[in-house]
Amino acid sequence: MSPVSGSGRLVLAATPLGDIRDASARLIEALGTADVIAAEDTRRLHSLAAALQVKPSGRVISFYDQNEVGRLPGLLESLHDGATVLLVTDAGMPSVSDPGYRLVAACVEQDLTVTCLPGPSAVTTALALSGLPSDRFAFDGFPPRKSGERRRWFAPLATEQRTVVFFEAPHRLADTLADAVEVLGPDRRAAVCRELTKKYEEVVRGSLAELAEWAVEGARGEITVVLGPAPVEDKPDLDTLVAEVKQRVADGERMKSAAAEVAEAAGISKKTLYDAAIKSS
Repeated sequence: MSPVSGSGRLVLAATPLGDIRDASARLIEALGTADVIAAEDTRRLHSLAAALQVKPSGRVISFYDQNEVGRLPGLLESLHDGATVLLVTDAGMPSVSDPGYRLVAACVEQDLTVTCLPGPSAVTTALALSGLPSDRFAFDGFPPRKSGERRRWFAPLATEQRTVVFFEAPHRLADTLADAVEVLGPDRRAAVCRELTKKYEEVVRGSLAELAEWAVEGARGEITVVLGPAPVEDKPDLDTLVAEVKQRVADGERMKSAAAEVAEAAGISKKTLYDAAIKSS
């Protein structure tokens, strides 16, 4: 459907992760012209604007996790009245593990215009720096805070063939990596990226065991973890599987049931293995 005629527009704007020079010209322009600026932290917003030498002309309001739902009606009303609403978070792209998703969803539901000023993202920056495969990846937000829940959260990643990016608080990093070692194994490749684009930027790459040992000393700043894909297990060749089927038949099993069980364990077609075993008999 087309946007509501005469409505305003919601502008999602990426802000610098640390280095102020990463601010785009479009962000600077938007800060000076938007009718309403919804900011995760209004103090940080004013500091950003001052550093960029721009003075917001519109109304500045807070928009963070705890008040997001309560702010929606007023922002939607402003948009229906034709206002341009600029949404910014403390760093990076709004709605990526930051406030914004609910507002975007509500605008989509009401056919209001939503646009985006692209820019810095900790997710893609860490992915690019990690040295891990980047052709297929997933973003998983923050792990649970409790160890038991966190281990269950890691469990599906044991066979994940995509690179996975997630955020973590510095004071929980060591425990999180220790849980990852227990669930995913010590040899899984990963990278810990901290303070991206800032003075003390650091990227530590290695196995989960190596990173867990490094993290025990304590890490500071904003943390992004990149977890490499699960290793692909080598499947036995068809001749080896046929030989296993024939041995089981020699031990008294029926060919069909032996082929079915061996094929299921190896993750191949039952018919393919059965036909191969018949042909070699």
